[in-house]
Amino acid sequence: MNSTIGLVLYMGFFFGLMYFLIIRPQKKKTKQMTDLRNSVQSGDEVVTIGGVVGRVLNIKEDEVVIEVGAARTKLTFKKWAISTIDKGGNKMIETEEVEIEE
Repeated sequence: MNSTIGLVLYMGFFFGLMYFLIIRPQKKKTKQMTDLRNSVQSGDEVVTIGGVVGRVLNIKEDEVVIEVGAARTKLTFKKWAISTIDKGGNKMIETEEVEIEE
């Protein structure tokens, strides 16, 4: 009986430890990245995960239209493809790419 209680407490301790060391920080970082990408506004300079640098022209629900190059080419990207945001000439805000397992 005592060994069963000890085993349950031992497993509970490690599940709690895994939650606070891995799962909770991952959720916090994912929420922070989502909030940052949702804060993109027209006129912001962005860099995509593919390295494309441009200025945001239009924002839709989950897409962003970016103007790039001297020819002013317009490209459409998904919001999740944004890796860095420059808010109107201020400092660059970087997002960290994180894989999400579901």
